[in-house]
Amino acid sequence: MALYSAKVMDHFRNPRNVGVIEDADGVGEVGNAKCGDIMKFYIKVDDDVVTDIKFETFGCGSAIASASMATELIKGQPVEKVLELTNKAVVEALDGLPPHKIHCSVLAEEVIKAALKDYYDRHGIAYDPALFPDDHDCESCEL
Repeated sequence: MALYSAKVMDHFRNPRNVGVIEDADGVGEVGNAKCGDIMKFYIKVDDDVVTDIKFETFGCGSAIASASMATELIKGQPVEKVLELTNKAVVEALDGLPPHKIHCSVLAEEVIKAALKDYYDRHGIAYDPALFPDDHDCESCEL
């Protein structure tokens, strides 16, 4: 059995939504000191829907694939639904990741929440701080 699914390899070799949105409504950046991966997401929101999303990632193939898949899952979705994105959903959409690469999907979940928090902050939109925890332990991530 191959270490990576065909979907992981496709999103690694042909990542979707790569780039920068200069006039983004929200920007999030997260990193994992243990592995060195860094993700940055840029979002545009119109009428409470994420209409555009771009990303930059410094990291392994699983990190690039996770970021790419996350953008595909988010684009065109209402903000409320985007807030529900989990690392488990990213892993499932990629047809799995090796256990030692699950942290890449966690970064994708964290970075979109960071971008949404920035969007709320920039636009003075009230939110429940519990939606945006500052500390995340990869050991407790769902598989």
